[in-house]
Amino acid sequence: MNRQTVELGALAFQSLFTLLQALVYYALWHRQRRPYFATWAIAWTLYALRLQCIAAYIVTRREPWLFAHQAATGLAALSLLLAALQFSRGMRWRWRYAWLGAASLAWAWVAIFGIRSMVVAGTTAVVLLSGVTLWTGWVFWQHSVRAHSRGASLLAVTFILWGFHHLDYPLLRPLGSGVLYGVFADVLFIMLASVGTMFLVLGEGRQQLETRTAQLEQLTRLLLRSQEDERRRIARELHDEAGQVLTAVKIELDLEGRRDASEMVGRALAQVRDLSNLLRPAALDDLGLLPALRALTEDFARRTRIDVRFECPEAAQAVAPEAQVAIYRVLQEALTNVARHAHARRVSVRLEPGPRHVRLAVEDDGVGFPGPVVPHLGLLGMSERASALGGTLRVANAAGAGVRVEALIPVQAPAESAR
Repeated sequence: MNRQTVELGALAFQSLFTLLQALVYYALWHRQRRPYFATWAIAWTLYALRLQCIAAYIVTRREPWLFAHQAATGLAALSLLLAALQFSRGMRWRWRYAWLGAASLAWAWVAIFGIRSMVVAGTTAVVLLSGVTLWTGWVFWQHSVRAHSRGASLLAVTFILWGFHHLDYPLLRPLGSGVLYGVFADVLFIMLASVGTMFLVLGEGRQQLETRTAQLEQLTRLLLRSQEDERRRIARELHDEAGQVLTAVKIELDLEGRRDASEMVGRALAQVRDLSNLLRPAALDDLGLLPALRALTEDFARRTRIDVRFECPEAAQAVAPEAQVAIYRVLQEALTNVARHAHARRVSVRLEPGPRHVRLAVEDDGVGFPGPVVPHLGLLGMSERASALGGTLRVANAAGAGVRVEALIPVQAPAESAR
């Protein structure tokens, strides 16, 4: 096997490797429709075309292949720089940028067919490729400083070293020698660029996901706050308007001696008060968290005839209003689930205030879950209330029998802590 065959095989391997790189970026563009993915795909395709052109020139020694190599080199370098600017600075393609590509093609034509100097052609190609590669590294370095991105740092170092590596073409390797060394170095840099780009894209995706999650959590807090405000308004109207009207009607019926009708109105009045209390317990606004929880457990025991043991220190630190509502609603939903599904005889409710969090534990002696816990609307609602304030919710079968619900709620709501 002669030397030329080895060199052509090495160039073919590098071309195939670079085309696979281009296909990866094309697939990313097809999936996400980000413009820099398309530009990266075009850049690596041109880079692979550049390698095939120099391989054809080595075989034929015909100048058109050398011109094609020079042209593809310039366009690939400019495409890599454009992709870096699109990613780091949101730069958009404008047709006025096409003059750079036209200038690169024109100079390749002049160098090959005008000046007809291999030294001039090779030197200008190397300087252009090296300069643009170094510029690309600088763009990624600035992005790494702004975004603290490890992927951008890796890309910056890779492109800077690659840019200096391009300079050794005229210094260390005359035409036709050192191809294997060049292929090995270029493949290494292309691999590092691929890894850096993947880290960069994954980091951007993770950052977008974190931003989106924060936005959804903020939206959840706003929706829950709006829901509580609406409940408070409806409860107040039921208590003040409907309650007063029914009370007046009941008094009139009592004065007229219509006992049966008065009892019916009394039952309706009691239902209105219960509904008002379910929508927004007056004790939570008037007396505070502990009396409201104690009233909730006593009312639950009275209605369901299930023994409820409520444990909490009498002296507890202040809890933010939003956290109070979350704790109350979690306990309310947990007790509702016990009444509907648990077939329990006893329920233990324990509130443990801490310096930063309040722990609420609700445990029953019912049937428990027959298998893994399957979230339903009630459990999802409790979980959303806890996570909206930066807390957590755990639901599992208890050690003996029944189910244990444990919520950890921050003492201060996130919005209030920020203020």
